[in-house]
Amino acid sequence: MKKLLILSVISFATYSFAQTVNDVPLRDIDVDYVQIIGTGRSLSTKVNVEIDFGQETKSISFKNGTNIKDEKGRNMKFNSMMDALNFMSANGFSFQFAYTMNDEKDQAIYYILKKNK
Repeated sequence: MKKLLILSVISFATYSFAQTVNDVPLRDIDVDYVQIIGTGRSLSTKVNVEIDFGQETKSISFKNGTNIKDEKGRNMKFNSMMDALNFMSANGFSFQFAYTMNDEKDQAIYYILKKNK
């Protein structure tokens, strides 16, 4: 009985402390494709990464819900887009293609990923 209790506590802890987007664990996002968007941070080599899987976003919000959050609910920081791509691959997504968009102020990199089935 003790083993069953310990096993259930461990599996619950593993499930409840997953990386999330809009409070949805990455592995539980029920879509075929996602887009990750990387933008540079001023005075840093790291990139901001947001994820778009077709979720509804609030137009007036002080908190951006599209950022990937760690198990403590903090926005994850990635060293590069390759770091973000490796992270998404470890969470069940595979790379399809990429493109960039430039405007006068910023450059953004977009990766399209497909969920592995």
